[in-house]
Amino acid sequence: GSFGFGLFRSEDRGSTWIKSGEGVNDPFILSLATGKDGTVYVGTFREGVFRSTDQGKTWHSINAGLKRKEVKTLLTAADVVYAGTGDGVYRLHAGDNHWTVVTSGLDEILVHALAQSTDGTLYAGTSGKGVLRFKANSSGWVRMSHGLKDHEGMIENFIRVLTIDADGGIYAGTFDGGVFRSQDGGMTWRPISRALPNDSIRGIVFNSRGLFVATGHGIFKTTDKGRQWIALNNGLTSMAVQVLVESSSGSLYAGTNAGAFRSDDDGKSWSAINQGLEAGIAPPPFLFR
Repeated sequence: GSFGFGLFRSEDRGSTWIKSGEGVNDPFILSLATGKDGTVYVGTFREGVFRSTDQGKTWHSINAGLKRKEVKTLLTAADVVYAGTGDGVYRLHAGDNHWTVVTSGLDEILVHALAQSTDGTLYAGTSGKGVLRFKANSSGWVRMSHGLKDHEGMIENFIRVLTIDADGGIYAGTFDGGVFRSQDGGMTWRPISRALPNDSIRGIVFNSRGLFVATGHGIFKTTDKGRQWIALNNGLTSMAVQVLVESSSGSLYAGTNAGAFRSDDDGKSWSAINQGLEAGIAPPPFLFR
């Protein structure tokens, strides 16, 4: 998903790309998610959510029930899809066409990130209210801010990334305050990125080889819970990383201001994978109609 050029699809691990957004009438893509059944969901800047059941060949809008159509994040879990929007979190049952508000407490709040623990607890990273938690059958969202403070003691209210590891540890990546980790379901947090060279967090990936963090100035890895960070930028032509993901085969993919990159050696080296991705000047996102 690109910001201004729409959607692209690759069948060869990114070596070549083709346009894949027929039916998506907003080229500003903010989020992508895939269900276990292969259904693909895309969230856009102005036109809400689109769904494809034929591997991206065709797309159909599914916006009934959404109050706002800026969809920053999508999360698939079992037979449910969650959307983080400019007006809180919404839920859609797979195959359905109507969204419903998950619960109260996030009205008029922009949600940047979503994560769900194995017991079904939902976490939301927001713009202005930090991290909030919603437990099944509870009354609403509860703010989880204890220990979520920057170097000057100010509460970190702007969360861009949320990830939960295999042990239940929750990682929160902030806009400019680094990375925090909680080992008690979000009740308390501690910073783990004091030694990280850049505090603008855009992606967090963990596997058996370490914790990988994408920032506004490159990608870094730690194997000792944040005490030391190793730069992993060999081959990247842009340090402004916007997204970092790991494939089922263990390859890492990074989206940057200079296109996409792939690493098959845990980030030690990166190769550009941009053949077929459009270049040039993107259309302006704010057109008066």
